[in-house]
Amino acid sequence: MSADLAAGLEARFGDRAEVTESYGDTTIDVPPTDWTNLLEYARDTLGHAFFDWLTGVDEPPDTFAIVAHVYNPDTRRRLLLRTRVPRDNPHLPTAVLIYRGANWHERETYEMFGVIFDGHPNLVPLLLPDGFEGHPLRKDFILAARVAKPWPGAKEPGESGHGAPSRRKTLPPGVPADWGPPDA
Repeated sequence: MSADLAAGLEARFGDRAEVTESYGDTTIDVPPTDWTNLLEYARDTLGHAFFDWLTGVDEPPDTFAIVAHVYNPDTRRRLLLRTRVPRDNPHLPTAVLIYRGANWHERETYEMFGVIFDGHPNLVPLLLPDGFEGHPLRKDFILAARVAKPWPGAKEPGESGHGAPSRRKTLPPGVPADWGPPDA
């Protein structure tokens, strides 16, 4: 991390921003109240004008992490921006007013995790069918297929009492039937 970045973050956010380096990329964590300030700072001051993606991460039992990836095309540097919202009240200001590209990402995160982006212009479901109940990327989401019938991989082959299915012995196309070792 450059000294300029550290000084600028310290001046703007005080000790509320935590900066780490991992695999050559910089990650900045802030509380939810500083989320939009961090996005504006990354875009306007640091030059990270390209919005790449945003998603949620379920961190049981108490929080969801909201993670955004932005890019500076001039310096070719990436930033990973993160904040955490409480699971019992998952609200965060929208990033759409800063990065228009955040629109569908926030809709997907709303639909899959239940995080509400306050001020979003059209926070409606994006991927799931109408009437779908629940948030399927939450770790406590119960998969209906596993409740309705047992998971087929629950037992090792041969443990089900039905015996293991035998494999048909076939030869590749064009290989004569008498080719290979004799059957025993």
